[in-house]
Amino acid sequence: MRFKHQITVRPEDIDQMGHVNNVVYLRYVQETAEAHWKSFAPTELQKEVVWVVLRHEIDYHKPAFEADLLECETWVEEANGVKMPRNVVIMNAKGEQLISARTIWCALDGKTFRPKRIEHSLYEQFI
Repeated sequence: MRFKHQITVRPEDIDQMGHVNNVVYLRYVQETAEAHWKSFAPTELQKEVVWVVLRHEIDYHKPAFEADLLECETWVEEANGVKMPRNVVIMNAKGEQLISARTIWCALDGKTFRPKRIEHSLYEQFI
């Protein structure tokens, strides 16, 4: 299942070059992933499973500017053990792709913070 999330570029997101800073795009990727998780995971599940990033890969295509409304779309790939790849594409209002990202997330047990195998029943909730 693909999930869409909107973000409006704030003044503090802009760097000295006058567009969204690369590090801010990373924050947008994480905010989109979190919004997706919270859109379907009940509070109890959010306490049982927490997520950490193992790897980010981001390709920057075009800049975004202050007050731009961004459409962020995310989906996951098949989980493998404790890891699950996630993709995020961010577009502007003109439909231009600004970035594409692929991140590897690791599930952790919410109490012990040790890696937790992603059972198929959990993975199915994402698709």
